[in-house]
Amino acid sequence: MKTRALFLVVLALVCVSVTAQPVYFDLGLPTSESIESEKMSFKTQTVVTGLDVPWSMAFLPNGSMLITERAGRLRIVENGVLREEPIKNVPEVYAKGQGGLLDVVLHPDYEKNGWIYISHSYATGMVGGHTKIIRAKLKDYTLTNIETIFEGGPGTVTRVHFGGRMVLTEGKLFFSIGERGEMKNAQNLENHSGKIFRINDDGSVPKDNPFVNTKGAKPEIWTYGNRNPQGLALNPFTNELWAHEHGPKGGDEVNIIKKGNNYGWPLITYGINYNGEIISEDTAKAGLTQPIHYWNPSIAPSGLAFLKSDKYPAWNGNAMVGALAFASLYRCEITKDDVVHVERLLAGDGRIRDVRLAPDGYVYIANETNGTIIRILPN
Repeated sequence: MKTRALFLVVLALVCVSVTAQPVYFDLGLPTSESIESEKMSFKTQTVVTGLDVPWSMAFLPNGSMLITERAGRLRIVENGVLREEPIKNVPEVYAKGQGGLLDVVLHPDYEKNGWIYISHSYATGMVGGHTKIIRAKLKDYTLTNIETIFEGGPGTVTRVHFGGRMVLTEGKLFFSIGERGEMKNAQNLENHSGKIFRINDDGSVPKDNPFVNTKGAKPEIWTYGNRNPQGLALNPFTNELWAHEHGPKGGDEVNIIKKGNNYGWPLITYGINYNGEIISEDTAKAGLTQPIHYWNPSIAPSGLAFLKSDKYPAWNGNAMVGALAFASLYRCEITKDDVVHVERLLAGDGRIRDVRLAPDGYVYIANETNGTIIRILPN
């Protein structure tokens, strides 16, 4: 009897562990032909269609998926089907140029507190727009309990470089904002442009932020001298925050984000202006942090995910970077603090806006060119 009882307990635990991992899409969906990469072969599987410039994805514990569309719609996929009607009560966004509804992430304790964090551009009165972050809860396909936890400023009339990527970890929210198309902003601690920020998950400012006691500085600033970070992710192997950002014409960067560091834009850069003019003669200066990797020509990186998954044994430990300019996915082999090899995948398949490693262990990619979400399946 004791043996039987023990068997039933073990069986119950196995069942719990199996059902605890959500299933987002039926693996029986059609897939592409086999694609060969340097280390493994894989296929792509389209799991969502009919989107309008998908910008970000978040995976709910029940197997549903939230997707932001830049024009200002928050969509939900349930049981593998995109719900036709968008989520209600989404705040009005400043949908101009690169602005709109941007990132969406869940609080790590979402199952307990229900908080969803959303970044978006917003109109700042008479002078253009900037980036805002809200948190809210989802009930009956409607956002409720909406709280504004950050408003960037001052607003500018340029329609570029809103940043908007977010990472939530250990009660802290890190997020990026570009320099809004005005280079000098990135070196000015008195504004919210061209920087990475750190606040508590309720919007308050941590007392140990690097510029809390600097006169005139915005206390939320964590780093500065950042042009337009469009990839932000925690490296699960080192617990360090990594970012990549758009350079000008050349000079897209990958950086490890350190408290209080100045990443140099526009005092140093590996790129030039779009009209061919020199922005800076220097690629390095004392006191300015060097990127651990840069792309020249630019790939326009967007979306960043680290692979810690048994689904891709040959890629495990790599970083995956989406690219807008070359419409590709880049597989980056990394060490603790370096990018040692890069392979281009899915060349020409469309502008990749976001890359996520989902709780089911698979990589999901948002393709803004054809309005799809695809999944990478190893052969």
